[in-house]
Parts: sequence; structure tokens; C-alpha cells
Amino acid sequence: MSEFNDLVERYIAVWNEVDPDRRQRLIADTFSDSASYVDRLMASEGHAAIDGMVRAVQARFPGYRFRRAGVVDGHHDRIRFRWELATEGGPVVAKGTDFATVASARMTTVTGFIDQAPA
Repeated sequence: MSEFNDLVERYIAVWNEVDPDRRQRLIADTFSDSASYVDRLMASEGHAAIDGMVRAVQARFPGYRFRRAGVVDGHHDRIRFRWELATEGGPVVAKGTDFATVASARMTTVTGFIDQAPA
């Protein structure tokens, strides 16, 4: 289970990393080369597209940070985890639950569900 926890921590770090070079290294360490991400607002496939998606979210929510909410649940090659988006010490503006498949300690697919959307 610690492997899943570490992977989710890297995933959250990707969303929070503002330095482009460090973010691209994190993406390479966290996602398989052909990884895909989909939620009701966005979809991407591959490292460059995932990076573009993260940049777009950071531009829309400057100063906000993602954090894990609750425990990581996983079995076999599948994990489920929750996240929140807030400023330091501020109220949570968004929450979600993501499901991922994993191979070779990297995410191959991520399906996100937004449980609370920003106003």
C-alpha cells in the first residue's frame, strides 16, 4: 500500500508544481508515456497533454494547492483517492475522487470525478 501512497503523493505534487522543468520530471515519474486523464471538464493523453492540462488549472486557480483528502485505497493495479483544492488556510473550493490504474509504479489511466465544483 505504501507504493500507492507514494504514487498519489507524486500525483498531487504534479498538480502543485509551478516550475515547468520540475513538473515535467514529476509527470515522467508519475505517469506512463501513454497515460490518459479524463474528467467531466478535461481529457488528455501523454505527458505533454497532461502538462498542458495542469498549466491550465494552475492559471485558472493561482495560489491554490491540491492536497490529498483521506486515505488511499487500492488493490491489484487500481487505486482510489480523494483530493481537495484550497489556498493556504482558506476554504476548500473544489473536491474530487480519482480512480487510477497502475503499471510499473506509474499511473496509466486516471478517471476523475468532481465532487464539489468551484462557485
